[in-house]
Formats: sequence, structure tokens, C-alpha cells
Amino acid sequence: MRRAAVVVAAGAMAVTLAACGSAKESKGGGSSSSSSAKKGDNIKVGLLLPENKTARYEKFDRPLIEKKIKELTNGKATISYNNAHQDANLQAQQVDTMITNKVDVLIVDAVDAKAIQNSVQKAVEAGIKVVAYDRLAEGPISAYTSFDNEKVGETQGQALLTALGSKANKSSKIVMINGSVTDPNAAQFKAGAHKVLNDKVTVAKEYDTKEWSPDNANSEMEAAISAVGKNNIAGVYSANDGMAGGIITALSAAGIKVPVTGQDAELAGVQRIVAGTQYMSVYKPYAPEADAAAEMAVALAQGKSLDSVAKDKVSSGSQKDVPSVLVPVTSLTKDNIKDTVIKDGIYTVSDICTADYKAACDKLGLK
Repeated sequence: MRRAAVVVAAGAMAVTLAACGSAKESKGGGSSSSSSAKKGDNIKVGLLLPENKTARYEKFDRPLIEKKIKELTNGKATISYNNAHQDANLQAQQVDTMITNKVDVLIVDAVDAKAIQNSVQKAVEAGIKVVAYDRLAEGPISAYTSFDNEKVGETQGQALLTALGSKANKSSKIVMINGSVTDPNAAQFKAGAHKVLNDKVTVAKEYDTKEWSPDNANSEMEAAISAVGKNNIAGVYSANDGMAGGIITALSAAGIKVPVTGQDAELAGVQRIVAGTQYMSVYKPYAPEADAAAEMAVALAQGKSLDSVAKDKVSSGSQKDVPSVLVPVTSLTKDNIKDTVIKDGIYTVSDICTADYKAACDKLGLK
């Protein structure tokens, strides 16, 4: 079993979930709630995703989760869906709506993992089990699935060192553009990257990017170029592909070409890898993550055990030993596009190799 990712909470963060009525219920595993009663396939599932700026959520996560839930329930489950458009307050309202609609189980990818805690608590008190998806939400969640997020950062950091080659030394300056502080995954990506990069290169400038915004990343990169100097930047750590796009725009405008990392294997990111403007992305196979969320949600709604699905345990600042599924990741470069996103059916060659990229695709043998 892969090691469980553990988020260490300060003592002041400890919370007593007395409102749940018992210690067992405070762990999201109470047996007195209506959702834990044995049910058949006619279950009601709520699905809340955080935003749509990142292409993965609407293109992959939502349809994959919905498809798996339908398969597991012989098409009888009712699925209610909402996207929070990066608005934590809106997501809290969406949880309230799910409670009003009396869903049996809620799958939630939190906009703000800490801010969602009260909403998770309210859902659990209403007899609704909560599955945290992709981001480890605070509160009495019953299950969690994501990727080994620190390993993602390590993968990105190692790829950047590989790209730097002989320039991977303390005299080389890099810029780190991390994700949003409201996303606990961003902190884990950053920690993993620092573990690999520290003492190998010099981090000249570092930013935490509000809302994972490509526009904000673009502005941060422009500021870094001004502060560090266009001739002094050896590479850029970008936490995801969307931000990498904004970063590369700023680099190109300044006449700089250096290796840039990414994550999510977005189509635009893969195309930049083909073109050589982005060095790598992290390919996270969404189907296993989505399937795990669906399987755990259906099991919880039907009052079944998670033992056969969740082999890992993860702890947050408010919840310990949450049954979890952690999915491994792959470093995606121009050398393994065929064996990853194309082989797995994420994209076809024609998706990637549009007119602007045909010549570069031909050189890589993508035909």
C-alpha cells in the first residue's frame, strides 16, 4: 500500500464535532443516519465540482463519475450536479441545496478545503455521507480519493532537473509558480517540488497563485522576469498546465525559452509539449480517480463497507484515518505521449496534431 498522505494540523486546529451526537458519527461513519440504511440502486447522489477554468472538470471528471455511478446502479441513480465557478460561498449554497434535496451521498471537490468544513458538518448532520474528491476537504468526511499529491510535486521537480541537465546546480535560478493557497493539494505539490529542488537549484522568486488563474500566473511571471532578469532564469516550475500557458506567454514576450513544468495533461499543455514550449506535464489518469469516487459514494449510499475499495488512509486537520484511494501519476513528456494520453483514449492524434502542430507531430512520429 502506498504511504498515506498526512496533513499535519496544529493543535489549535483540533475540533470537537459534538454536534454529531457521538464519537462514531463525528468521524463521518455514524450508523444512525438515514443515508447509512441499506438501500438499493435508487439512490440520490450530489456532485459538486469547484471550477471550470481547468478543462479537466467538465471534460473528464464529471462525465466519468456520472457514467460510473450509472453503471453501478443499473442506471437507477439520480445525480444532481453543480459547478461552483471558483466561488466558495456559492459552493456552500450548493451544499445547502443538496441537503434540501435530500441526497443520500455527496461527492464534493472543494473550492476552499477549510471553508467547506461547516457545510460538510451540516450535510453529515442531515444524514448525508460526504466523499471528498481530488482535494481533501475539512470536516467529517467518510471517504477521499485523489492522487499522491506530494509525489506529483516530486515528479514535476525531478522533470525540471532533468530538463536543466548540466544547469541543474545552485548557480541556476528558477521561478516557482504554485497553485492557490485555498487548495490543500497546492501545498502538497509545492512541498514535493521543494523536496527535489532544494539544494539543487536556487529558487529566485516564488508565488502562490490566486484561483490557479493563468492570467495571475502571467502577471507573476512578468514580475519575476523584471526582478530576476531575463537572462538569469534557467527554468520555471508551474504547478499546472493552465498556469503554464500564461507563464509561457510572458516568457515568449520577453524572448525567453526555458523548460516549464505543468500538470493535468490538458490538451493545450500536450500541444505545447509537442511544440517544445512546455517541457512536461503530469498525467493523472482521471478514470481511476473518478471510478473510486463513484464506487465509494454508491457504497456509502447503500450502507456498504468501503474495505474492498479504499486501501489507503489519509488524515486532515479535522479528520483522522479517512478511507482513501490514492492514484499514481506519470511524468508526461514528448517521449511518451503515445503511451499515455493517446493509448488511454484521452486524446486522439487528430485532437493533438491540428494544423499548427502537424510539423512538430510528424517529427515525433505522431501520425
